[in-house]
Amino acid sequence: MRTNDTIHFCPPARLILGCGSRLQLPALLAHLGYRRGVLVTDLFFVRSTPWVKEYVDAAAALGIHTVIFDGGLPDPTTTLCDAATVSVRAALAGALPDHVIALGGGSNIDLAKALCLTLREGRPIKDFVGAPIAPAARPLPLIAMPTTAGTGSEATPGAILIDPSNATKVAVMDNALRPQIALIDPEFTYTCPPRVTADAGLDALTHAVESYLTQDSFEFDRAGHPDPGYSGRSSLTMLFAKEAIALCARHLQRSYTHGDDTEARIGMAYASHYAALSYGSAGLNAVHGIAYAVAGLTHKSHGSTNAVMLPYVLDALRSVRHNELLEVARLFGIDDPQAGRAVRQLPMTVRALVGQLGIPTTLKDFGVAEHDLAALTAAALAVTRLTKAFPVDAVEDVYSRIIRNAWEGLFID
Repeated sequence: MRTNDTIHFCPPARLILGCGSRLQLPALLAHLGYRRGVLVTDLFFVRSTPWVKEYVDAAAALGIHTVIFDGGLPDPTTTLCDAATVSVRAALAGALPDHVIALGGGSNIDLAKALCLTLREGRPIKDFVGAPIAPAARPLPLIAMPTTAGTGSEATPGAILIDPSNATKVAVMDNALRPQIALIDPEFTYTCPPRVTADAGLDALTHAVESYLTQDSFEFDRAGHPDPGYSGRSSLTMLFAKEAIALCARHLQRSYTHGDDTEARIGMAYASHYAALSYGSAGLNAVHGIAYAVAGLTHKSHGSTNAVMLPYVLDALRSVRHNELLEVARLFGIDDPQAGRAVRQLPMTVRALVGQLGIPTTLKDFGVAEHDLAALTAAALAVTRLTKAFPVDAVEDVYSRIIRNAWEGLFID
């Protein structure tokens, strides 16, 4: 316990986690009085898995009607959301759904969150970007069923979409967007291919580590918001983060190398959600801030851009988060009795793991040119909500050094 913590913690209203737990959902929704829903997913899950039909048939038997939207895509856009709104409202023929279900990865969950807002009145999603959600526009209840072990969208307050007019990411952010039910069935992840497993798993690890090391709750700038989405790390978020890190250290590489290792798959499903419970309240900082800029330049996946930056950000935090980094080092099996050496070894261990999962370990190998580094640094610093949470002095200088070291593959002496 830290007596100076100022905790503002907003988990999902209900968490259901366990193998086969998807089969509980129809009866739970009927018990809660839901009768008309929308299931947001994509063609893969409709055509290549039994899960959509399995749910729709079981729900129908209990008097729950479901409209399926199967047009989910990676990196959903505001345009896709608005088109989906029109399509689903037409299928509903004037009726208002009383719940929305998301089945898929973070992209499908983000799209479903946005639809929870737009389906009420058919308004475009841009009406909700960058502003608190008015009480009259409260979102529909969301049930999130993630099929990857990584994004943690089932426990977070935001929906991230791409605005195709300028190719930038926009966020709709409000605690009201947190799912009412987070249902994590590890069996959904059993057939994830190695590349998806690695990207998602490294995203989960980044969420856990970054939120474990971020700015403290008693220093976090909430800008006077009475219901902040993110509010800094606390003893509560750190409990979840530490368990998530331990699970990733044990199970991430196993789930990538041996996709049929069900214990590893289950371990990563737990790790992903525990990491989400941590970062979903504590927030993130430099890894994600720089990774967003790297993704904008290279168009590489979110998990990969996080992974290439994580070791170098850890290295930059040695002077301000030594004790926490030592704890993380021990979780990764670094047993050097000299604490300083163990902390110095941690970034190297994490970088080795990234390489073992088939992801480049430097920005140079990622395709970033040296002449792009200044613009990359400026773009990363522009994500101010993340720079403000990075617990160092002279953030601009530290970002510049992190990015240079990540390009060259160097660690601080």
